[in-house]
Amino acid sequence: MAPCPAAPAPLLASLALLLHAALAAQHVPMLLWSTRRSQWNADTAVHEGKVVTEQELTSLLQPLLTQNSRNLVLFLQDRLSIDDFTYFSESYGNKNLFQNVQEILQSSPSSLVLPAVDCKATKHLLNILQESGDWKLTNVTNLSVSQLEVNASNPNLLVVQLPPLASDLKEISTLEAIAENDKIIGRVTMDLQERGIHFSVIYTAVRPSRISRRTDVVAELRRQLMATEEEESSSYPPLNVTIGNNTCILFYASNFSLKANNSVLIDLTNATFLAQNVDISASECTDSNTTLSLKYTRPVNGISSLEIRFLMTNKFYEVSARRWSTLDSVEIVQDGDKLAKFIVSGLSAPAEYSFHCQMVGTSNLYPARLDRDPRNSEAKNWDVFLSNLQIQGFNIINNQFSYASDCTGFFTPGIWMGLVTSIILLWILTYGIHMIMQLTTNNRFDDPKGPALSVPQTE
Repeated sequence: MAPCPAAPAPLLASLALLLHAALAAQHVPMLLWSTRRSQWNADTAVHEGKVVTEQELTSLLQPLLTQNSRNLVLFLQDRLSIDDFTYFSESYGNKNLFQNVQEILQSSPSSLVLPAVDCKATKHLLNILQESGDWKLTNVTNLSVSQLEVNASNPNLLVVQLPPLASDLKEISTLEAIAENDKIIGRVTMDLQERGIHFSVIYTAVRPSRISRRTDVVAELRRQLMATEEEESSSYPPLNVTIGNNTCILFYASNFSLKANNSVLIDLTNATFLAQNVDISASECTDSNTTLSLKYTRPVNGISSLEIRFLMTNKFYEVSARRWSTLDSVEIVQDGDKLAKFIVSGLSAPAEYSFHCQMVGTSNLYPARLDRDPRNSEAKNWDVFLSNLQIQGFNIINNQFSYASDCTGFFTPGIWMGLVTSIILLWILTYGIHMIMQLTTNNRFDDPKGPALSVPQTE
């Protein structure tokens, strides 16, 4: 029998490309329900394994966009996967964290579950909804149901930014965040139903999540791949400021939070990087000075406007014979008149590089600190927290961060502890070897059967 011919190289290359594309697909679930009946028929059900594209999603949303009384609520979460509903349920041995969502789906007159929607479609979901009609758009970041105003006579689009989930490495915090988001969905839905308002709901996320499995195998893999997994979890792009055709500022943080008066926590991560409900038009860029201005409207109840400014300079230093970029100060402007100023220490890099630091804030424990200006009385009312910060205000090429200069030096506390411990153990070993080498044996021995051994005192 003749041997099978080898597969042609083009065929293998095509199969490899298809496999790579399949593995690289990013999709999230989308749950839809409405207080009106017959929004979707039985043929609308999406088969398992089918990834809904942007065009298909627009078609599936038409029943919600063409009904007479249009009140649409969009619950937008930062991370969600279809496996979350299985893993965080009672059938998997955990507390059911999606209890409100499941009960609402079961009791709604019409509902639709899309297990996999292309992330590109969810990224442009808000634009699709806004272009579909003359909506009254209301962004809800810090939810207070009692202050949620809905005029049922006009089309309303309520965008509820759910609090972000914690890192996958912190499972307890993730569970608490999912449970809190489920409560928010339940409160908003119950409030609208009690008012007698007909409405429809879309619940989805910006990007997929990875579920932490409590098995020894995964725990071992997590220890080996912790650095890679943590890096991959930061999948949303950085905020960029473009003036003309050139990008002059790039800004990224996995957590961007403020605390006012030691009590009110303001999480700006979602508004800055995911939903991008931030005004950056006041940012300025020159060859020597750059200002990143982030303006937020009603970030929390009691604050009508909030602006955060990052002031950077680019100077030439003769000692190093090169230019260095420095983040000099951070300013917080509340309601247009209350200015809090912080002096930044430890945030500098060569002008061609970006700057990266794992922890930046007002705490003395952080390697890069924001010190309150002693001449500014408002600074004491604010605390700033930035994790995994990376910023670049000069010499940006191809809209990407340059090589990062990290705030952590080579001799970290862990390295110092290892060096000191090694030196102490080496000294103990050397002393022990020296003592052993100094041991000597007697050159004369006493015979118990013979005369007593006499040793002259001169010896």
